Amino acid sequence: MADIKIATRESYGNALKELASEHDDLIVLDADLAGATKTNIFLKAFPNRHFNCGIAEGNMIAAAAGAAAMGLVPFASSFAMFAAGRAFEQVRNSVGYPHLNVKIGATHGGISVGEDGASHQCCEDFALMRSIPGMVVMSPSDDIEAKAMVKAAYAHIGPVYMRFGRSAVPVFHSEDYTFEIGKGELISDGSDIAIIANGLLVAEAIKAGQALKEQGINAMVINMPTIKPLDEELVLKAAMKCGKIITCEEHNIIGGLGEAVCSLLSEKHPTPVCRIGINDEFGHSGPAAGLLEQFGLTADNIAKKAKEFLGK
Repeated sequence: MADIKIATRESYGNALKELASEHDDLIVLDADLAGATKTNIFLKAFPNRHFNCGIAEGNMIAAAAGAAAMGLVPFASSFAMFAAGRAFEQVRNSVGYPHLNVKIGATHGGISVGEDGASHQCCEDFALMRSIPGMVVMSPSDDIEAKAMVKAAYAHIGPVYMRFGRSAVPVFHSEDYTFEIGKGELISDGSDIAIIANGLLVAEAIKAGQALKEQGINAMVINMPTIKPLDEELVLKAAMKCGKIITCEEHNIIGGLGEAVCSLLSEKHPTPVCRIGINDEFGHSGPAAGLLEQFGLTADNIAKKAKEFLGK
């Protein structure tokens, strides 16, 4: 894995700038957080196509819906807690219900928001956005995947929700990586247990898989950037080949990746699943690395849970 670390929110800003140079219909709306969401990268290059809607996230989403209805492709940006939480009604009724071509770029998702504390640590956004019919829900694992995801979101016709992180994460994909909405990525094959992860936990899952193999446990590691629609074929392959699955996400274990995997398997191939995530509780203020360790979102805990799950 490369030593380079980049926050995916920065990848988001860079991808918007690159896309806008090719597509005149792309505009960006932000809720007075351009410096934090990194849409200020876009703002500096295209000041006439960036709109600061102020601390009024519901209005921002409504404006984005209006822009989409006019044929533009708006990317509405704010913290996950505000884009998915505070503006949920507008996302549902103004974007989801008419199935408008609005892209939501939500940064600062999950417990790794750190010192901002529980009020800003949104660990419920996957659940909220998955519940909206027709909404695509995604979370990238590194810089390269994040930029490819933004480009795929632009090309997709319909509403898209993307969650980007505050903390810098390792870049492990090569430049020739191909991203496709609804497709997962088999990072390493195995037959004893499958680890399915997204977001910053993919890098931890890779480390855990390597540690397990050193101990004689053959772990399959899967990156699942799209939570909805899920890559059903890859999940079923993992279930049939390994017989046991661990899901890893920086989200409440209720309503996110783990629940999506469990829902699929319960209907099509009943399989034991261990969900690693936020265990239906709120976070608190603290350094991001310390919080991730405290809440068990680390390679060491993934490997530990895998051995316990296997009874070894």
